[in-house]
Amino acid sequence: MKYLIISDIHGSLPALDKALEFYREQKCDMLLILGDILNYGPRNGLPEGLDPKGIAERLNVMADNIVAIRGNCDSEVDQMLLSFPIMQDYALLVDEGKKLLLTHGHLYNKSNLPPGRFDYVLQGHTHLYELSRLENGTVVCNTGSITFPKGGRVPSMAIYEKGKITLYSLDGDILQAE
Repeated sequence: MKYLIISDIHGSLPALDKALEFYREQKCDMLLILGDILNYGPRNGLPEGLDPKGIAERLNVMADNIVAIRGNCDSEVDQMLLSFPIMQDYALLVDEGKKLLLTHGHLYNKSNLPPGRFDYVLQGHTHLYELSRLENGTVVCNTGSITFPKGGRVPSMAIYEKGKITLYSLDGDILQAE
């Protein structure tokens, strides 16, 4: 399977549309969303093209191909608009024997993991993309944000396929690979 991994959409329809175009171009099988889907959050400004209902419409069409978890800006009200579950704090995905932990990052992250051994930790929340390895060999991928990147970074996302993670800019340029 080939997975596009995004986080921190924060209600920006133009950013989501660009990520979904990349999803189609790359012929991905599944979309993994690491939280903060519809709400822009009180600490952020208004994103370009704020359209939570439009985002829900785009994503609901592909609900069967989405695995998503809750971010700190997601709520029960958001779940009412979406046709796929988003309220779990983390999810475990197993692909070809590799364990991938999906989490937003505000509760569980590379410094505070739930019990268990994971080959990959996929997170967002900080809006700073990162691809690194823990001492135990676990690969950590923070996809950053497709809408509100921080630290002078570009909007970013990642693809996981066959034990390899590649970070991309929203424009499709490779940022880092592991």
